[in-house]
Amino acid sequence: MTHLLRRIFAPLAIAAVLALSACGPLLRLPPVPQAQQGDVSVLGLSDVRHWGDEVTPQMVEEGFASYRRERDYAAANGHRGPLPPAYYLAISGGGENGAFGAGLLVGWTAAGTRPSFKLVTGISTGALIAPFAFLGPAHDPELRAIYTQIKPKDVLERRWLLSGLLGDAMASNAPLYRTIQRYVTPALLREIAEQYERGRLLLVATTDLDAGRPLIWDIGKIAASGRPGALELVQKILLASAAIPVAFPPVMIDVQAGGKRYQEMNVDGGASAQVFVYPPGLRLGQTGITRERRLYVIRNAPLDPQWADVTRRTLSIAGRATSSLIQTQGVGDLYRIYSVSQRDGVDFNLASMPENFDVPLRYSFDPDYMNALFEVGYRLGKAGYPWAKVPPGYGGTNPAAARAVAPSPQG
Repeated sequence: MTHLLRRIFAPLAIAAVLALSACGPLLRLPPVPQAQQGDVSVLGLSDVRHWGDEVTPQMVEEGFASYRRERDYAAANGHRGPLPPAYYLAISGGGENGAFGAGLLVGWTAAGTRPSFKLVTGISTGALIAPFAFLGPAHDPELRAIYTQIKPKDVLERRWLLSGLLGDAMASNAPLYRTIQRYVTPALLREIAEQYERGRLLLVATTDLDAGRPLIWDIGKIAASGRPGALELVQKILLASAAIPVAFPPVMIDVQAGGKRYQEMNVDGGASAQVFVYPPGLRLGQTGITRERRLYVIRNAPLDPQWADVTRRTLSIAGRATSSLIQTQGVGDLYRIYSVSQRDGVDFNLASMPENFDVPLRYSFDPDYMNALFEVGYRLGKAGYPWAKVPPGYGGTNPAAARAVAPSPQG
């Protein structure tokens, strides 16, 4: 029997080795050398991307510049006295669970209490929601369409196993890129640019795999630059932020440094964090700008770990361990954001998927699952979401939002 198995599998093993040896790395321009990491420009712009784990003078200056633009716009429209409260919105990753955040925002509009946000940030599926959340209720129809009408064929195209193993991912995200192109249009980019000029900020995070660091992209500044290629760059950044490593290919973004051309390999911002607002090293209390600030964080996942019967098999164990790691990372992000918000005097508010949402997810981007989850988010938002004031387990208790009851999709 052993001899027979060797006769069957030995040729397959040899073929696999030959295929691997014949298959060199996929072509790309060189990555930016480590010594030149601080001298990178995109589309000739040197200040539209910042490391997410440090505070630079350029980042600080952009914050002051946005305040000046906001102040000048308000004055030009007759406003006198201090600026009104600044509202921040941070939207997490979560794949198809982004239907919750999209539904919550649309429901919030229906409740009549949704503010205009000074700052909107997004990672992964949150990055896909962020432009529409940033532009406000007029773009709720797009949010609803994306998260209730999308199908798996609009997101991914599976590859053959060997093709995936020898390539750069197990699936192609070309369908998702086409979906992004359909919704992120020249007209949308012009609207983002207009809001940027009024002092508002739209930030999206990716992970630079070569550097192993998070990158924060200033989408508004790219839009307002008017540079040829700005639209394509924004579309690629959104694609990159949702490019789950191994599942989807990395997105190669052309950059320049020291007069030479390079390519950065960008993947899902979730490889660095599940949600972000601004780097902890940026201390709002030391800016000299005094105003009320309120932060709303949408976590597109339950806060508590979800129980599962794990099969004693390698792939099952690996998958469960990965999901546990992501869950833990997400909660850790919330603790970090809460700590920084308390230090800086920012009012903290947290929303998350209800723990009792039990519609089964049959496959990735299951339309029935996403429609039901969107409806739950919508109903909770419309009813007045019970925003939590602390992260889960803080002080030994779970926030009220973690226990929010999921209304029946049927009403």
